[in-house]
Amino acid sequence: MTTTIPHWINGRQCSAEGPTAPVYNPATGDAASAVPMGGAKEVNSAVSAASAAFLEWRNASLSRRSEILFRFRDLLAAHTDDLARIITKEHGKVFSDAKGEVRRGLDVVEFACGIPHLLKGQISENVSTDVDTWSLRQPLGVVAGITPFNFPAMVPLWMFPMAIACGNTFVLKPSEKDPSASVFMADLFARAGLPAGVLNVVHGGREAVDPILAHEDIRAVSFVGSTPVARYIYETGTRAGKRVQALGGAKNHMVVMPDADLDQAAEAAVSAGYGSAGERCMAISVVVAVGNAGDGLVSRIQERVAKVSVGDGLESGNEMGPLITREHRDRVAGYVGKGRDEGAKLVVDGRGLSVAGREKGFFLGPCLLDHVEPGMSVYRDEIFGPVLSVVRAESYEEARDLINTNSYANGVAIFTSSGATARRFQHEIEVGMVGVNVPIPVPMAYYSFGGWKNSLFGDTHIYGEEGIRFYTRAKVVTARWTGGPGHGLVFPTAK
Repeated sequence: MTTTIPHWINGRQCSAEGPTAPVYNPATGDAASAVPMGGAKEVNSAVSAASAAFLEWRNASLSRRSEILFRFRDLLAAHTDDLARIITKEHGKVFSDAKGEVRRGLDVVEFACGIPHLLKGQISENVSTDVDTWSLRQPLGVVAGITPFNFPAMVPLWMFPMAIACGNTFVLKPSEKDPSASVFMADLFARAGLPAGVLNVVHGGREAVDPILAHEDIRAVSFVGSTPVARYIYETGTRAGKRVQALGGAKNHMVVMPDADLDQAAEAAVSAGYGSAGERCMAISVVVAVGNAGDGLVSRIQERVAKVSVGDGLESGNEMGPLITREHRDRVAGYVGKGRDEGAKLVVDGRGLSVAGREKGFFLGPCLLDHVEPGMSVYRDEIFGPVLSVVRAESYEEARDLINTNSYANGVAIFTSSGATARRFQHEIEVGMVGVNVPIPVPMAYYSFGGWKNSLFGDTHIYGEEGIRFYTRAKVVTARWTGGPGHGLVFPTAK
């Protein structure tokens, strides 16, 4: 009998009623557990618990919030391996990559520990005679997060520590494909001293998402996922009067100039293109080879790809694991055939890969397509798998314009030995996150993460200082404590 993963509501695990969905181990292809497909009933229970906890939590001192966050940080660090194993079993990424995911989530928790400093306001004395004005930031209330399967620990950690540190209470709806990490982290936060109801976890699909978007007591929603769903979340949530940040899909390019170190660029392309089986919103999916860089770069990538070890993520030595589901694996493999049929050169075909002892797993080997054109489906669509496309460009300007006309604008990188070219690129490129000789330019927690165009719906990026602004609202106070003449019927001025 498979284990059913519980919801986490009002500080405890809650048994589920109703329909469930299987949660697979992608390496074996077997259903390892079941997840309840919650709906309005579970969302309402979680929001009720969060609403009841809000008044006490918003009035908790900054020192108490910070103390609990520090304890949560220590517990999370101590249980990194345990959490990483949960991630690998349900997502499939290799264990070392899962540990790296937890580490990047920890960075945000550590940033949130500094909340007493981060929430400081400003004051101006004597803006008018004997009148002072100051600003402060206050929590919104109950807020929610809807997170994707590809980072079941890191992306939730981008959201709920920041929101909770600011004094909000939180309802998390993780991906139903790998939901156990969220319950594990909620339990750790409770052990750190977080009051019941401050963090809640509700499982499910759209039947849980729509009640979150409609619930009048939820003030803000954070989302990370595909562009079509991000657009739906943003439009539906804002129509209901909520504050929404919805991070969408990506088609990240890596420009390789003729003066680049091709060995370094090839290694970076393989790491950024095939790490986590390409299931990263910041994965490089298109390499733009400029001038005469193409042939040498492709041969080096092909040579390195041949050495990539694919297998069960819990077995040592493997660099790449399976994809999340059988259906997604087959969808990605279909793009490889389409690319070849549309005229691209299939340099490396990973569709025939079979992992000994894991024949039922959802594996797909690295695939490399050369001479890809912008009109091809492998270029246009977000594939989200281990498929790397190489586009040839005659000049820097052609490469720049190719990227700037793309509807996605999450991340981009350039590899060059020229500081002048790099500076020009970072100035001219219309993408939210830029790497110079860095293939995956994910900012550290004290900056913010977010793309442009169809990669972000909303006005603020996630975590960092923009996260503080998203999870709080500004209030300005103007006060006089001394007697003095009134203003009569005249609009008050700074005199």
